Amino acid sequence: MFFNHFIPLPVCSHWNTGFLKCFESDYHFEYTECDVLGSRWRVAVPNKPNTCTSLPDPVKGTQCTFSCSTGEFLDMKAQECQKCAAGTYSLGSGVAFDEWDSLPPGFVTHGINMDAGDIYMNCSNSTWTPRGDFIASNTDECTSTLTYAVNLKKPGSVSFQYLYPDSSIFFEFYVQNDQCQSSEEQSSWMRSTENDWGSHYVQLSRGNNVLYWRTTGFSINSNSAKPVLLRNIGIAGVAYTSECFPCKAGTYSAEPGASRCAPCPANSYSHKGATACQECDKDKYSGIGSGECLTRPPCKESDYFYTHTPCDSNRTTQLMYKWIEPKICSEMAKGGVQLPASGQMETCPPCNPGFFMNNASVCQPCPHGFYSNGTVCSECSAGTEPVVGFEYKWWNRMPSNMRSSVYSSDYSDSERTTAWEVAGEYVYTTPGDMDTGYMMLTLTVPGYRLPDTITKDEANRELSRITFVFETKCTASCILLFMAGLSERNNVKVESWQGTNGKQSYSYIIKSNSTVSFTWAFQRHGIQTTENQYSSDFAKIYSVGITNVIGGVASKCRHCALGSVQGQGSTCVPCQSGHYMLEGTGVCKACPPNSIIRAEQQVGPEACVRCGPNTHINKAHSTCLSDCKLALAQRDGETLHYDFSHLSNVTIAQTSPRFTSRGLKYFQQFSIALCGGEGRVMAKCVDNITESRKELSGYVCQSTIIPSDVRGQTVVSSQPFSIGDALIGVTTESTLGDISSPESNFPKESTLPDVIFYYRGSETTQACRKGRSTTIRLRCDPSVAGNDLISVPSQCSEGTCDGCSFHLLWHSRHACPLCSERHYKKIEGACIQGIMRTTYVWQEPLQCFGGVTLPPQTVSACVTLDFWLKFGVSIGTTLALLLIGISCYFWKRTRKLEYKYSKLIMTAGEKECELPAADSCAIMEGEDAEDDLIYLTKKSFFGKIKSFSRERTSDGFDTVPLKSSSGIEMEMS
Repeated sequence: MFFNHFIPLPVCSHWNTGFLKCFESDYHFEYTECDVLGSRWRVAVPNKPNTCTSLPDPVKGTQCTFSCSTGEFLDMKAQECQKCAAGTYSLGSGVAFDEWDSLPPGFVTHGINMDAGDIYMNCSNSTWTPRGDFIASNTDECTSTLTYAVNLKKPGSVSFQYLYPDSSIFFEFYVQNDQCQSSEEQSSWMRSTENDWGSHYVQLSRGNNVLYWRTTGFSINSNSAKPVLLRNIGIAGVAYTSECFPCKAGTYSAEPGASRCAPCPANSYSHKGATACQECDKDKYSGIGSGECLTRPPCKESDYFYTHTPCDSNRTTQLMYKWIEPKICSEMAKGGVQLPASGQMETCPPCNPGFFMNNASVCQPCPHGFYSNGTVCSECSAGTEPVVGFEYKWWNRMPSNMRSSVYSSDYSDSERTTAWEVAGEYVYTTPGDMDTGYMMLTLTVPGYRLPDTITKDEANRELSRITFVFETKCTASCILLFMAGLSERNNVKVESWQGTNGKQSYSYIIKSNSTVSFTWAFQRHGIQTTENQYSSDFAKIYSVGITNVIGGVASKCRHCALGSVQGQGSTCVPCQSGHYMLEGTGVCKACPPNSIIRAEQQVGPEACVRCGPNTHINKAHSTCLSDCKLALAQRDGETLHYDFSHLSNVTIAQTSPRFTSRGLKYFQQFSIALCGGEGRVMAKCVDNITESRKELSGYVCQSTIIPSDVRGQTVVSSQPFSIGDALIGVTTESTLGDISSPESNFPKESTLPDVIFYYRGSETTQACRKGRSTTIRLRCDPSVAGNDLISVPSQCSEGTCDGCSFHLLWHSRHACPLCSERHYKKIEGACIQGIMRTTYVWQEPLQCFGGVTLPPQTVSACVTLDFWLKFGVSIGTTLALLLIGISCYFWKRTRKLEYKYSKLIMTAGEKECELPAADSCAIMEGEDAEDDLIYLTKKSFFGKIKSFSRERTSDGFDTVPLKSSSGIEMEMS
């Protein structure tokens, strides 16, 4: 095929006369590049260089603005547009690629190694692979690119169909010009399509355009990813096509000038370039657009199913057996079974709750303000209101908002329309002719409306709840998927169950008004086989219930709260915040202090839930909060005060890198919003692989982060899920309710207790039937001055060992108690030059942060040791002298008394019984006469002492010196 290829005019210096003359089959025509005047030349180009001579001379070509219409091609010899012959087609100014038996000319595919650490990956075989009707991408961690370059003479477009069923593959389509420049309008992150083909359309500019389809696998689990598929690529804007394309097998064009080929109807076939389709023989069959007929196999029991007719006026139904359409088996073939006889009459099951059966035995919804158990509608009594929703538990006919369909596992639309059928007490998957086909059941609702008081509560995240009871029976590796989203073609997997599962119930909380479509998909086997081996495997759904649906019906009424006012669209509203309703009375009663109200249940005392330790209720009494402050009493009577406000901002933490079997490096990333008031910013995790940009928020969420070199993206975030929607409590205990945080996960040496935050996730899974939970230990570490350190248990490198309970340790100085006066001590310095300095220092080891600050250093006057030494010596000397003086004084007084006593004794000897007379009239009694002066002569001090110490005389008296009037000392004895 040739279109829009331009080469410069060849310049030949001479021709080799030894070559043969060229025939028309030896060359073809092409146009040169257009000049500034919009003109060009038509030149002949040999198919094989240097094989012949005498090529036609160049001639003036058509104007560059020339183009052909659809169904036409440009005859280069005549330079005129001609109609395509029957059995072929043309887009005129465009090209189409709908056959992928091999890679069409112009397409290039290659695989490159992305950043995977130090592990080398060989990506040479990681390319796009043609598979007949489509081309498939790679599924490993290599980056695979499919490119196509085209030159447009006028603005054009590119369109294609794609199937993007797996979010573990990054898929991007973008356009660049010949300078490798692209605009944001030409780039697109593709939206996942789950189980159906999607279409994409992009306008192209005039000139050179390079189209890129790029994929990178990010599968980090054992399940293999599903490839991205492309088909029906069409490019408009080329000036012309120089040939028409033959219709592919299974299609035809009966008339000349066709722009497309029509597919052959069922039970017919055609070969490539056909102008008509051929009928299959009676013992053979084919599907729509088939290139061959296949032999009809003998019919088996798995080729038919049973269902019920609508109820008649007698409220009876017929049991009917039907062939699975399209019917491909033959009853006449050897071993074929016949269709069982239909018509067995059975009593109709009752209508579903909220419906009633009219005179024509058709179930209809009860009017607004009425309720029903499935038989007769009754009006809600005064003071009550209906509880609105949908509940399906009887399956006489498929509900009007449910649809059944089939998608085949080879990613092409299936002709089958029978997937799930009603069977009275349940709806089930019918036997199928394709083990790999997806049996789809889709429920669509218009939206949701909460009761008035809950509508005002922004913290309440439960908008609605869907609950269903199901059962699966499998002989191999069947799987049942439950998906939710905006529509059947734009939803995400919520949960899956593999193999045989007994009858069980599952609930899913709806948090967004954009989630209005729910799909159950059952696949019997994931590997394509030539025989239908597992047609007996089935899935059953017994009941489906969904609450708070707009336009829903009521199965019961509830009492209005006493004193309530009429709300919009409701006869009454529930109790006010913090109150529950007594069953059957309508009386509102206050919940215990610090209790929240269950959003899904507001009747009875069990509607009240006490907030956990160190948490408090919000204004709407719907959730428990922490103000990031805590006071803990210690055994010694002291109280530790904590303030975690610095940790309340959203914090990101990553685990150590891990690698897949192919060497892809990835991390588990946690987004944490520890605490805060009602206006707090919540943690968010997002999936940026697909265009849907799934985003969720909560206290704690987790996502998988993969370093990437994809265009415009430094990291890829995928598989986000919440692991902490509600705060359960804050305590130092290692267990709170049924959630535990074993101390063995994070051994410590400090005597200071860890503060533990407990969170619970609302979503339940097959593996986590009680939902997920998260514990975050805050450990005091004043040495952490920069970024806080968040770690996971050494034995659980991804933060969890069972996938349900997550444990994190947060080292931070802001996790320490606030400092108080008891955390520092006073140190007094030496007195230097009359100045003493007092310094305050922290107690070691330091186990606090913030709070009070150290007092500043103080300076005070003091006296030095030298001063006190001198002062002490002076005082000592003075006291010694004083003591000596006092001793001398009392010694002299004693000698005087002794002298007087001696005189008294001497006087008493002269006359008995008479007092002695005075020795002299000049000395009066009591006077200190001159007798005190024992001597006046100059003697030395020791001589005086010696005179006083003389021995007494023989008469027993002491020798006492006397003083005469003449001053001459006399001695008397």
